[in-house]
Amino acid sequence: MPASDITSLIPIAVALGLSLYTRNVIVGLFTGVFVGVLMLNGPNPLAGAGIMVKEHLIPQLTDSYNAGVLILLAVIGGFVALVENSGGGTAFAVSINRWVKSRWQAQIAAWVGGIAVFFSDLGTPLIIGPVFRPLTDRLRISRQKLAFIIDSTSAPVAILVPFIGWGVYIMSLIYVEYEALGISESEFTAFVRAIPFQFYAWLAVMMVPLLTFLRFDFGAMAKAEKVADQDPDEDSKALAQDKSQVQYQAFTHPNAKPVLVWAPLIVLAVVLGIMLVPLGFPFEQISGTDFRAGLSTAYLTAATLLIVLMAALKVREVLGSIEVFLNGMTGMTLVAVTLLLAWALSDIGRMLGAADYIAAVAQAGLPYWMLPAVAFVLAAIISFATGSSWGTFAIMFPLIIPTALAIDAPLHVCIGAVLSGGLFGDHSSPISETTILSSTGASCPQIEHFRTQLPYALFNGAISLSAFVVAGVTGSALIILVALAAQIAGLLVIRRLQSSS
Repeated sequence: MPASDITSLIPIAVALGLSLYTRNVIVGLFTGVFVGVLMLNGPNPLAGAGIMVKEHLIPQLTDSYNAGVLILLAVIGGFVALVENSGGGTAFAVSINRWVKSRWQAQIAAWVGGIAVFFSDLGTPLIIGPVFRPLTDRLRISRQKLAFIIDSTSAPVAILVPFIGWGVYIMSLIYVEYEALGISESEFTAFVRAIPFQFYAWLAVMMVPLLTFLRFDFGAMAKAEKVADQDPDEDSKALAQDKSQVQYQAFTHPNAKPVLVWAPLIVLAVVLGIMLVPLGFPFEQISGTDFRAGLSTAYLTAATLLIVLMAALKVREVLGSIEVFLNGMTGMTLVAVTLLLAWALSDIGRMLGAADYIAAVAQAGLPYWMLPAVAFVLAAIISFATGSSWGTFAIMFPLIIPTALAIDAPLHVCIGAVLSGGLFGDHSSPISETTILSSTGASCPQIEHFRTQLPYALFNGAISLSAFVVAGVTGSALIILVALAAQIAGLLVIRRLQSSS
């Protein structure tokens, strides 16, 4: 192994630089891996390409753990596609709409609907947005506010759930680092223990009901809400004239029922419980292998039930449902490629001694309690610039986890900081996929959604950064309660300042 020096960071720097420049994480990761191979094996591009495939990519695919993760992600993708194309989510949201009579009820209903469709971060905006859009228009709630609500209940909810695509992807990245460092804790346990430290996600989710019950907004959102309330016709006309506005209609079917959403999710939970409870879950540590096996079985069972239900309700024929499932599996290809390249880059970084070098530098000049805050800021910057939180996780975990172990920083706080920073950057970025889909689902111009949501994201981001400084010192999961209290106090202060001005 080469001596650990600053040159060991070149592959990661290349991956990061190209990801930022091209706004394509796969291009960045691929190039970073290739550069690392050349550094290890000599500057022959043709030979390097062969070595990269033979010694770094294929071994990642043939590894039993990695193969299990990729299969599980494909199964999850198939299930999510089935639910999104069943009409059940739309039927569920419509059933909620029937009880809505006021502005605050509409906002809470959209919030609850978004949380209920937690299994699909990208599907949530396209399911919830079109259903609630006529209702919020009628009640004079701005399209910008609707986009904010569904953006706050997509990725911020998904990142907190260990048994959907987000959780599986994150745990696979954690596993690679834990395995290399000899950490005995399972990746599932690590993810669960990091949940209380995902400060930004919790704050983003709670922002909606707090603003609703406090009955105020601030920043650009306050102006948008005022226009929508006072002159809804002019507001709609202005939005309609914006060429960036995209009208989207979620899949519907006259025979679709809410049961197409809640029944498969109940079966998913029951089967997962049957598989894991005998192993001691949730009171004992569960291995990643057992968790993946249980989750794969649960998703396949839930998908089978959903196919049967759709056929029984005459929403979609069995063969048609199977085709949707297979298309959903195919749709996870980019995620699989990202994960494969992330594994390879992490492996090459260890061969070059990147983690050892960073750890040595951190030991020399970085207090242990500062690492979570630093991780949060760096992850936020990368995610904002690339528009990809998943790509950010792939770049950051190989750096932060070994460093945390080396300087004795609170490990779960650091993991939560990377996840929170990636989500914060994604939530603030005008080019992120969730920003684009949320504005599409709400039929709101993308720039309007970005402009009105940014003050809220910055508000929650500032609280999160402060919380990570405190959590870096204490390591206590109770800091989340302090962060939520600070959020409430901050909103009350802003409301008072607004009312007195």
